[in-house]
Amino acid sequence: MTRANARELAVHLIYGRVFTGEEPEQVVATRLEKAYYEKLAEENEVYAERPSRAQLRYIDTVVTGVANREEELNQQIRRYSIGWDISRISRLARCIMQLAMFEILHVEDVPTGVAVSEAVRIAKKYDGNDTGAFVNGILGTFARSLNAPEAEAPAETVEEA
Repeated sequence: MTRANARELAVHLIYGRVFTGEEPEQVVATRLEKAYYEKLAEENEVYAERPSRAQLRYIDTVVTGVANREEELNQQIRRYSIGWDISRISRLARCIMQLAMFEILHVEDVPTGVAVSEAVRIAKKYDGNDTGAFVNGILGTFARSLNAPEAEAPAETVEEA
């Protein structure tokens, strides 16, 4: 399994948590259990190969990290999705952006450009080209802001009622 496949699998797990409310450790344990995983392989090619130990560590780190920092990551999405109420952004797109932002901020061996391009690839694959472009815009602005003086970062947006 490649890191790209492990990242895509992590998006599935993060997205699954949105609906189950399970703790991240439980989501990882349940979805990666051998029999369950093999059933998923029939539905999606990303499950064709089981993750290695290194990939399992990565998956566990990012799924747990996103869960533990969900509100912080959502604040960043709100900040950079100017003109969009976060509730109007698809759950899948939010999960993809949360993962990419977490990688950029907290996973040292993932270059920013890789996190952004992989997020765009996954968004296009599962939610279409428009979502890919939307994700690219938000993550690109977010990534540039990390290297820019504070005065250049966009102001907080007001949530629509």
